[in-house]
Amino acid sequence: MLKFDFTNAFGENLSDGVRYEDIKGITGRLHSFLENFRQNPPGFSKVFSDLSHVDSILKMAERCKNFENFVLVGIGGSALGNQAIQGALRHPMWNSLPREKRNNLPRFFVMDNVDPEQIGSILDVIDPAESVFNVVSKSGSTAETMSNYLIVRGLLETRGLNPKDHIIFTTDPVEGVLRKIAIDEDIPVLDIPSNVGGRFSVLTSVGLLSAASLGVDIKKMLDGAQEELDRFKEEDDTFKNPVLLNAAIHYLYSQKGKSISVMMPYSNALYTLADWYRQLWAESLGKEKSLTGETVHAGQTPIKSLGTIDQHSQVQLYMEGPNDKVITFLRVENFRRKLKIPVIHQDRKELSYLCGHDLEELINYEQEATGLALLEHGRPNLTISFESIDEVEIGRFFGYYEILVTAMGFLYNINTFDQPGVELGKKNTYALMNRKGYESQKAHIEDLKKNLKTFKI
Repeated sequence: MLKFDFTNAFGENLSDGVRYEDIKGITGRLHSFLENFRQNPPGFSKVFSDLSHVDSILKMAERCKNFENFVLVGIGGSALGNQAIQGALRHPMWNSLPREKRNNLPRFFVMDNVDPEQIGSILDVIDPAESVFNVVSKSGSTAETMSNYLIVRGLLETRGLNPKDHIIFTTDPVEGVLRKIAIDEDIPVLDIPSNVGGRFSVLTSVGLLSAASLGVDIKKMLDGAQEELDRFKEEDDTFKNPVLLNAAIHYLYSQKGKSISVMMPYSNALYTLADWYRQLWAESLGKEKSLTGETVHAGQTPIKSLGTIDQHSQVQLYMEGPNDKVITFLRVENFRRKLKIPVIHQDRKELSYLCGHDLEELINYEQEATGLALLEHGRPNLTISFESIDEVEIGRFFGYYEILVTAMGFLYNINTFDQPGVELGKKNTYALMNRKGYESQKAHIEDLKKNLKTFKI
């Protein structure tokens, strides 16, 4: 079970912090959120216990296991969850392991950008004939994903390979161009639930196909998420409910000018979780307008750091720079590997204190030490502890943060589930690429550029 330590975030323990009484002052709003969630659960929370989609995912995964390479073609919510799962639960050098040491499971690659060098480098090291490509886009209109799909499709056709033998679509159950192509060409397809948005879709077919294909127990992940959901729904006391308490702390600190939320795992395996968290936090909470139409410019800027590495780069800023951050540490109580430090140079005081300890002790003491040092400098921080890194705990983390960000959106009184700022950028891209139907947007962009005072060197 995930454990939460909020000690270093309370104003009773640091200057100018959020105090117990401050949190009590918004318990009415927090309980309103809890009751509203119980009565009207958002779509993402329903998939934790709805296993109707799991059999089709597992069946598709069995087919994928026959390939040497599983290539995920997607971006944003269609890719980050996949990367977070693989980063946490698979060997960090997975693609370099011989196939027998991968339990005869595929290597894993992600086409999540349109950088020609990055995409080209993936194509350099895979054989299309030994690869399955999972194209993930709910709308089927995401420029980056569709461009990479077309490149993959062209490569398959050039090599004389039948696309339906090497491509799987994951898309909207009814609409979109991928759904139409799947029907017309008999390409295998998995559904993305219509009531689940991209950044909340990690525990749907979006994230679970690649996970199952690489041997992850996806049912255990769903069980973990459901356990965290039950824990949240069953606890009315704000100070015993980790979602409500964390939401209160982040919200109240944001009202005090703490506009940055740092996630700092003390584990390389959890670093990709911080990538997933950044999108969830930024797209869900960064909104110009409230639900009542007021200009609020809500949200915190999410930042990722890695302990202990960033103790030697970022922590100096966190400690003595602007006091505008809330820091969340991720800690692992039981690492999957043990490495003991040999007893050597005992006559050297600079080294002897390390002898006989293991790296698990060192990394966790470093995390504790950093948290206490931040506390002494008046910098709020909290710690989320994983008992171990496994499917259940990773599922709990996903479920917890999807609920937490929804609570934050409720407190900010914003729409947690839209992304109008992202949509404008997409429309501008369509216009610049001369997509049909965006002629007026192209004219608007040309007028805008004409009126700009340019400063170029």
